[in-house]
Amino acid sequence: MAATTPIEKIRNFGIIAHIDAGKTTVTERILYYSGYNHKVGSVDEGTTTTDFDEEEQERGITIYSAAVTFDWNDCTVNLIDTPGHVDFTAEVERCLRVLDGAVVIFSAREGVEAQSETVWRQADKYNVPRMAFINKMDREGADFEGTVAEIEKRLSANPLVLTIPVGAGPEHMPNPFRGTIDLIQMKMLVWDQDSKGMKYTVHEIPEDMRDEAELWHSQMMDQLSMFSDEITELMLAEEEVPVELIHSVIRDATIHLLCVPVFCGTALHYIGVQPMVDAACAYLPSPLDVPPVEGIVPKEKDPHDPEKPKKATRKADTKEPFCGLVFKVVPSRHGDFSFIRIYSGTLKPGSRVLNSTRNEKENVPQVYRIMAGHKELLKDPVSAGDIVGIVGLNRTVTGDTLCETNKPIILESIEFPETVVSMSIEPDTAAERKKLDDVLAIMRRQDPTFAAVVNPETGQTLISGMGELHLEIIKHRLLREFKLNVRVRPPRVSYRETIRSATEVVGECNRKIGDTQIFAQVKIRMEPFTGSEKSVLVIPMLPIETPCPFELQDAAQQTLKEQANGGGMFGFPLIHIKTTITDIIIDETTNETAVNIAAADAFNKAVLAAGVDLMEPIMKVEVTAPDESVGGIIGDLQQRRSQINQTYVRGSSTIIEAEAPLERLFGYANDVKSLSQGHATFTMEPLTYRPAPKEVMESFM
Repeated sequence: MAATTPIEKIRNFGIIAHIDAGKTTVTERILYYSGYNHKVGSVDEGTTTTDFDEEEQERGITIYSAAVTFDWNDCTVNLIDTPGHVDFTAEVERCLRVLDGAVVIFSAREGVEAQSETVWRQADKYNVPRMAFINKMDREGADFEGTVAEIEKRLSANPLVLTIPVGAGPEHMPNPFRGTIDLIQMKMLVWDQDSKGMKYTVHEIPEDMRDEAELWHSQMMDQLSMFSDEITELMLAEEEVPVELIHSVIRDATIHLLCVPVFCGTALHYIGVQPMVDAACAYLPSPLDVPPVEGIVPKEKDPHDPEKPKKATRKADTKEPFCGLVFKVVPSRHGDFSFIRIYSGTLKPGSRVLNSTRNEKENVPQVYRIMAGHKELLKDPVSAGDIVGIVGLNRTVTGDTLCETNKPIILESIEFPETVVSMSIEPDTAAERKKLDDVLAIMRRQDPTFAAVVNPETGQTLISGMGELHLEIIKHRLLREFKLNVRVRPPRVSYRETIRSATEVVGECNRKIGDTQIFAQVKIRMEPFTGSEKSVLVIPMLPIETPCPFELQDAAQQTLKEQANGGGMFGFPLIHIKTTITDIIIDETTNETAVNIAAADAFNKAVLAAGVDLMEPIMKVEVTAPDESVGGIIGDLQQRRSQINQTYVRGSSTIIEAEAPLERLFGYANDVKSLSQGHATFTMEPLTYRPAPKEVMESFM
């Protein structure tokens, strides 16, 4: 992108979907039709642009989000292709945090699937405007209307259908899918297969489809009239509605999350992609269309409420002070490659910026345009609204804010889900131990949902992730990419703990350290708490007359949070607890160390007094199975302590929705295939934590 590209012509959007809906194939077609690629890549052949990692090519799935920049018509697009597998949901989370819009891909045969709901909720969380592309219309069992109805019902969305399919299913069917009808222009579009869909022609709507097209067009206009008085007046007067007005109203409604424009096609067979990208540029927001980004000013208090930090906003304007959010870090031996979304101002290669999250200065030696597995060095400054890569940041990690040194602001970071599966790894030699520690540090910088902890008693390293596939890929990287000699144990569940009842205690420090006697008392109330998404809540509510400096209050607060993360009686992190600091008693000998000791003492006393329950992760499971296998699969799920929530028919398959403890789902992929002769598929994602059965709890005692 040229440095002079107007901000209103920038589009930052992502491709998100359930696994196997066709995201990467859609991305490949977009890059081919834009002229970015001169050859069409294939997922099956491992030749796609965005799945450039060796593991991705072997498995035929997307594991890491990939960004690529290209021109489309008069717009410059920063496109991000994201994974569909639930184990890599963090890649979707961090991308949606910085994107202005999204195209959600649905399979016309499978409809709205479990991970479709997950990515939709993530987009809701960040108020991301989106469009839908119903893919695989050439597959047997493709159901356009059924998928549109599911988008409305299961996702509580307002689908606005702008193209409808001509036919459905493969070529051998009586009425195969062969094109689309544009409901705004009321024309049929037919793609040329010899040019791999690069060319398409415009035709009149066939007579046998005119009534259906008129019905869909009428429905579209009725929906648009809800968003525009001008359209309503023209329709009541039976006057023609200008196409420019239709486009304007759709754009406004999409940006304000009032509707989801819906398109259809088959990316694999080159039908329907261009109108969808045209619409993404026409209807999804530019950086100017989204609200100014909001953050806090470090070390400054709100003048109207001294208890709260001072807030600040930055508009997408080159004249504003520079600020941006680092949303991904790819470590390498030559320096980390950091992906950054620039929200305001400009960033010049060779400049010096402030990492306001960590209060550290960083040099920005080089700035790159991101081209999936490649990068292009930029010499000119990049400006608000852009997404670029920086090489050479030393202390910056995912979620950190970079800004001008004299205009600090800290933007909202990115929250990632907690790990649910762990396994232990043991190096063969002491030399391998050092190498392993270095590699794990690199992997932690790259993947915020990966954790590695060394047990000080056993010396064993425990690595944790989002699922079996996540850990399997980490294991492969350790053995193949980093060539480590390590022994890996089977995966195990990452449990949590919570307290049973409320209690109030006093923690004390009254000891001699060296020649100095130090004293502090920290009084806390600890109670069960489920009224927040946060696992652990620590609130200071000290009496007004308490003569305790803010630094000591902060020290007590941090110690209590660290203690909760460090584990309770069984060594697992605590969740669903609220701790209130009710008083801190100090004298002239009190320092931070004394307060830390007293807070830790209070925490341990409170956990002991309140009693602890072991909590196990419960997964949301969705199985798609042929009718003849349903009975066996339900019986098997019930033996795994599952709760069957509902079953319903979708096409020729039955969908089983259940909740099951993760501990009973290891190896389930092979078992469900055996029960269905290989015809059933399933997905699972973390749902909640519930008390573990008595026998599980006793196994840790």
